[in-house]
Amino acid sequence: MRLLDVAIGTGLIARAALRVTGNDVDVIGLDVSQSMLAEAQRALKLPLIHGSAEQLPVADASVDFVSMGYALRHVSDLSCAFQEFWRVLRPGGVLLLEIGCPDGSVQYRLAAWYLSRVVPLLCRCLMPRTWSATLMRYFWETIEHCVPPQVIVDQLVAGGFIGVECDTSLGLFRGYGARKPDQGSVDTRWKVLLSP
Repeated sequence: MRLLDVAIGTGLIARAALRVTGNDVDVIGLDVSQSMLAEAQRALKLPLIHGSAEQLPVADASVDFVSMGYALRHVSDLSCAFQEFWRVLRPGGVLLLEIGCPDGSVQYRLAAWYLSRVVPLLCRCLMPRTWSATLMRYFWETIEHCVPPQVIVDQLVAGGFIGVECDTSLGLFRGYGARKPDQGSVDTRWKVLLSP
């Protein structure tokens, strides 16, 4: 089995995939940022590729799973990215984890206050000589303007994926699951990655 972790970042999702599968999965990390690839390399000894979700430098039908953790809101063209996921996947699955704009006005106001004010203030106090506060404000801005869940689900369906699901926790964290269909029975082992 082979998993492609798109936008690997610090390797959080890749590390979880290895833990869940007991290292029985060949994990490849991909990121558009050379700095993030260097960070992932420090944490994990995996093959790493420089590239973007919209143009994956990976062969057709060469991976069993595609994961992307908390980076979908940075993709400029969802349709193009999902077409690339489809292209590189063998019949099986795809997993996307994303943070979404909170459901409901109370949750929205609480998240906005906490993520745009409290967290940056803590960053300024605890790490005054870093860009952490600015980064945390940017983090909220990307959440505030993220793609609505129904658009993501619709794009996955339009891309030919089946079994499209969106699970939401705390009105903020979303897990999207989908499969590329095959000729016979579908291997559903990818669903273990959606479990808390």
